[in-house]
Amino acid sequence: MPFSRLRHTLGRPVDGASLAAFRIIFGLAMAFAMIRYTLSGWIDEVLVQPSFFFKFKGFEWVPVWSPEALYALLIALAALALCVSAGLLYRLTAPLFWLGFTLLQLMDVTNYLNHYYLVVLLSGYLVFLPAHRLWSVDAWRRRRAGRPWAPTVPAWAVYLIRAQIAVVYVHAGLAKVNADWLLHGQPMGIWMASRADAPIIGPLITLPGAALVMSWLGCLYDLTIPLWMSWRRTRPLAYVAVIAFHLATQALFDIGMFPTLMMTSTLIFFGFGWPRALLRRLGAAAPTPTIPPQPRPMAKAALIPLALWCTFQALWPLRSHLYPGHVLWDELGMRFSWRVMIREKHGNVTYHVTQKETGRVFQVDPRRYLEWRQYSEMSGQPDLIIQLAHHIHDDCLRRGLGETEVRVEALVSLNGRPPASMMNPEVDLIRLPDTWPPAWWTPHPGGDPLTARPEAPPRLSRSH
Repeated sequence: MPFSRLRHTLGRPVDGASLAAFRIIFGLAMAFAMIRYTLSGWIDEVLVQPSFFFKFKGFEWVPVWSPEALYALLIALAALALCVSAGLLYRLTAPLFWLGFTLLQLMDVTNYLNHYYLVVLLSGYLVFLPAHRLWSVDAWRRRRAGRPWAPTVPAWAVYLIRAQIAVVYVHAGLAKVNADWLLHGQPMGIWMASRADAPIIGPLITLPGAALVMSWLGCLYDLTIPLWMSWRRTRPLAYVAVIAFHLATQALFDIGMFPTLMMTSTLIFFGFGWPRALLRRLGAAAPTPTIPPQPRPMAKAALIPLALWCTFQALWPLRSHLYPGHVLWDELGMRFSWRVMIREKHGNVTYHVTQKETGRVFQVDPRRYLEWRQYSEMSGQPDLIIQLAHHIHDDCLRRGLGETEVRVEALVSLNGRPPASMMNPEVDLIRLPDTWPPAWWTPHPGGDPLTARPEAPPRLSRSH
């Protein structure tokens, strides 16, 4: 039966070398990232200097720690990541790293980036996976005690990581299948124009048609690279393409650790014993482990939740198609959907506050409450605009102004188009009725915002 064969395929023991290598490399990468954040002062910019913080729905209770505690957290995360890499007290350090990193990301929505979300997922998987059975301090200690682990892991442990990386790539590619990306070469044209003064590559990336060529290559790469990495014959050449692609994006765009994370994580697509083969080529002894001839099938109780989780990860990024309008315009379903670097958005937001008792109307500049980085992120995201409206309302109450109505004028430019009103300026954001579409929602004045040909002004704000 197909279900029985699936259980045997997923449950069969395989060489644990690739999963161990993933743990080692991932841990080292995270330790380096935490050290870099500590030394660069990143924490000051994003969590110390601001006086107001945006929250994820349902996680409003997560506090922003004191500066001393935040730096201590970064140092602790670096140490925990090194412990994960070394496989030291793995069943304790892996959950602690996941918890600490997740809490750090929940402190302010404006810090959200796709690769931070990916780190949360991958570090969460490591909590449950037996990635410490091989090449770890824990495994060494068990051997010394006469209780060695078998150097194998169930196949599903490796397939889970592969599936997650494939989901990232495929959805990033699907998000690029739109007129802006494939017909107009935007927002690639905006970003490449901003690098026109770069040495050597500047004149090349600003050639006519260069942005469109890069856009098509990016889309085809994302959509097909999981397939090429899964096929043994094309895998070596495909990984060369992985390195070339991510090094190019790292050189052209400021997107943090995402290229490094993807280059290292994609190694999981190689064979289960690829690290041993590499060690043997380098002259080190790396004998192939003995695989039990009669594999134990995966338990039904484990297979069902695994299947449900993988299905959720594959379908959740598509939820934007259930919403009105276009996700790049109204942001409904934008987060957690792997829409990596597909829009350049710039907004100008002004709040109009009406004092109920007197009818007096006055304007509020959101930059009164926000740092510039927060304002840049908030100005194109309606849910954050609404969050700040509530904060302004509460601030008015604290100042003794009584009950107020808060409306917003949000003029937003998407991929170089002329600014248009992204939210209904007539709606009181404090008392939004429970309607669908949301009462604040307004379509782009041109209908689908991606139908009109965009222009290519200078780069205006950070993209995602």
